[in-house]
Amino acid sequence: MTFYKYHGTGNDFILFDNRDGKLNFTTEQVAAMCDRHFGVGADGLMLLENAEGYDFRMVYYNSDGRESTMCGNGGRCMTAFAKSLGLITYKAKFIAIDGVHIAMISENGLISLQMNDVREMNIHDGYTILNTGSPHQVIWVKNVKNIDVFYEGQRIRNEIRFMPDGINVNFVQSDGARLIVRTYERGVEDETLSCGTGVTAAAIAATFNGTGTFKTAVETIGGHLEVSFIKLTPNSASDVVLTGPAVFVFKGDITL
Repeated sequence: MTFYKYHGTGNDFILFDNRDGKLNFTTEQVAAMCDRHFGVGADGLMLLENAEGYDFRMVYYNSDGRESTMCGNGGRCMTAFAKSLGLITYKAKFIAIDGVHIAMISENGLISLQMNDVREMNIHDGYTILNTGSPHQVIWVKNVKNIDVFYEGQRIRNEIRFMPDGINVNFVQSDGARLIVRTYERGVEDETLSCGTGVTAAAIAATFNGTGTFKTAVETIGGHLEVSFIKLTPNSASDVVLTGPAVFVFKGDITL
């Protein structure tokens, strides 16, 4: 089978064209392909499939082999993949597990992906919980470089209150001009170089009780992203757009 490798700010994925519907991987097969020592290596695997009324359907699996919730970096990579297949030119309308998304490809190759509206934020002392297509806890820290993201993220992700599915954990620092975000992703069960829904969650949470139109620069280990949105009420956000690169890495064949 032919696969394609893409990454969005270091968040990397194995992509398959499944428009003929012949691919039906087991959990073990997905996990084996995503294994960084014995497989291709990736944070997740995606299938591009036909969907009536849309340019395509995005089916996303975490590296543990289980189908998961929305992935923002993955959505941009899938859009770039669809363009390479000739399915779209500079605009895509596709459906994912959390609903319909619109994506636009700019002349410089950056992809702007419309994310789900955020209907509520649970603001606590030092952290915020919200869902941006995937559930996230955003924790404010003074020096994000010194955080043991694996240890602290794993501990919080597995707290009883978040069971059985767990939660993604973001450690966020503001330097005044931008947010710096590090994320522990459930399903990957490790820190990733970038998390699109996590970056989106951090940007929205950073406005706290404010309202208005926002555009936030975000830095991850894997690179730069931008999040824009409108807050008509303090605890919700609409017109949420995540903008960043989606890069083709290589193409290969694999036999299972």
